[in-house]
Amino acid sequence: MTCSLAERTDIDISATTDASSAPPGHTPVLLRETIELLSVRPGGSYLDATFGGGGHTQAILDRSAPSGLVVALDADPKAIERADALAARYPGRLIPRQGNFSDMADLSRSWMTEDDKFDGILMDLGLSSLQLDDDARGFSFRSDAPLDMRFDPSSDRTAAYLVNSLSSDELSTLLFEYGEEPQARRIARAIVARREQQPIATAHDLAELIEQATGGRHGRKIHPATRTFQALRIAVNDELEALKAGLAAAIELLRPTGRLAVISFHSLEDRIVKQAFRQEARDCICPPGTPICICGHEARLKLVTTKPLRPTEHEARANPRSRSARLRVAERLA
Repeated sequence: MTCSLAERTDIDISATTDASSAPPGHTPVLLRETIELLSVRPGGSYLDATFGGGGHTQAILDRSAPSGLVVALDADPKAIERADALAARYPGRLIPRQGNFSDMADLSRSWMTEDDKFDGILMDLGLSSLQLDDDARGFSFRSDAPLDMRFDPSSDRTAAYLVNSLSSDELSTLLFEYGEEPQARRIARAIVARREQQPIATAHDLAELIEQATGGRHGRKIHPATRTFQALRIAVNDELEALKAGLAAAIELLRPTGRLAVISFHSLEDRIVKQAFRQEARDCICPPGTPICICGHEARLKLVTTKPLRPTEHEARANPRSRSARLRVAERLA
């Protein structure tokens, strides 16, 4: 069960932040809820581990004025260019760093001391609208550009490499595990059959092939290639392992009462976040049935949201890409 911010009585949403200054094509998801639940305050220090279009970062900068500091990370060099441009508008208050959020501890240490901690950390997962709308990146079904899907263009593995080199069984496993695709075997066999004639080069080629292999759209709102594209993108960028590493690093980087907010967009991500939060909110994590505690684990988090917050109906209508978003927040214990 999920709940929207409007259904909660313990959160003040009277002080809102809009996204009017976000880049064209980019609308930050769950913006008001995120800023409120992060408890952003003037003079605080914050880490936006996925800068993207910068909407959340700017809202944090505005709420933490006049002296709040924000470190902004992103694996995508184009996002860092946008962060550099935003930093010019907030002199001395925004520090952009290129890198995956799994590296946030090392990247943060490049400017902070061992004793420095953040008052809040945000991880907005998945694909930004700006990446999706850039046909040259190969994320979109419509793209005739090479089948790429890398967040960081300097990394080696592309979606085209996976599609044209993995065996049918490997592709099927990838599509089922990362895309939860029920027709994974059929799609994998169709990919292998097609590439025996010629390599699958573009996102449009792959989307068309999947549509044919699965019998077409038949009035479905979601394109039949959606789950396959998700699976390939996750594999190319090693997103799930990066998420696990990022969560562990974020907890270490929070000061007591500091908050970690994570926005996920599919069940695989949300499950990892939920499990990490619940484990760190418990003392003993020994297997059930263990007569006495031998793990020595102590709780490091307090759950701020026991259930994920979802966009309101108004936000979902205004920004359809927000519909699958889930926000979870936890607070660092002393």
